[in-house]
Amino acid sequence: MSNSSHIIGWDVGGANLKAVLLNAQGVALSAIQVSCPLWRGLHELEKAVDQILSNIDDMPDQHAITMTGELVDIFANRHEGVVSIAELMQRKLNDDLYFYAGQQGFVTPHSVSEQSRYIASANWHASATYAAQIFTQGLMLDIGSTTSDFIVLSEGLPKVLGFCDADRMRENELVYTGVLRTPLMALASRINFEGTLTNVAAEYFATTADIYRLTGDLQLKDDVADTADGAGKSLLESARRIARMIGHDVEDAGMSAWIGLAHSFKSVQLARLQDATETHFTRFDFTNDAPLIGVGLGRFLVQGLAELMQRPYVDISSTILAKDLSQQHLAGVCLPAYAVAYLLAKREC
Repeated sequence: MSNSSHIIGWDVGGANLKAVLLNAQGVALSAIQVSCPLWRGLHELEKAVDQILSNIDDMPDQHAITMTGELVDIFANRHEGVVSIAELMQRKLNDDLYFYAGQQGFVTPHSVSEQSRYIASANWHASATYAAQIFTQGLMLDIGSTTSDFIVLSEGLPKVLGFCDADRMRENELVYTGVLRTPLMALASRINFEGTLTNVAAEYFATTADIYRLTGDLQLKDDVADTADGAGKSLLESARRIARMIGHDVEDAGMSAWIGLAHSFKSVQLARLQDATETHFTRFDFTNDAPLIGVGLGRFLVQGLAELMQRPYVDISSTILAKDLSQQHLAGVCLPAYAVAYLLAKREC
């Protein structure tokens, strides 16, 4: 794919840093996701970059970078965030690096300041551009730790209504709900517990990672976010946190009751996602075989939606060449990082 022997794609988020290393044949050799609570300061990103680099055997010749981390509140605005992140990445990596600027393609570090509005939160565009080369039609749904991206693919192109976050949120193309960091109070104000509706506390007691540990959907290697109370991630500790959401102690009921409560929260989140999904399917005259394409940590929810809506389901990882199944799975979790590496490699051919 490229004259360079290795290219690494980076997706700099506000909570996680993701990286995927490709060889010259476009095979994902290594896909890594590490926690990066960027709201605590740029030193967290520096530490996360070092952690990833220390786990890579074959150092890359080129770097492709996309980001959403400019949104964190240590920055006064997106422009400041983009420039600050770009400067740090340039210091940490070699000179041969490129930043993904959405519709503008790749830009060099010298152009970051003037192109910052296109670089900001463009990671979804990289994923969409990659997927549109594979799927003629369908709806790609990327469910991550914090957000869900809905991208219509039609006639081999991404057909989106918004490009910036504000427009995408208005058009239901960006929905702030994810499978790790979303506070449960954001899912519902009332929830079914053992057959009775009860109020949900408007407190940051628990997150969606707690419910998906209890339902068994969340894989250990994907469970990278901090817990709400800073305690552990066992089933008992997860149950204790969600019990607080409805005014209970975990000792008030058996584990089966808390697993049932977790499934109630899962149903609520699925309903929100299904509402947005149906909105996008009605935008275009899709055929019945137009698939739902699952991307990210929350692909299990996309598969569940496909079953509910009687649509074919395709896991994006099935389209990725990787050295083994584990790296293929992780590359699907880290799709924007994989996509920018893939797109830069194609450009360099």
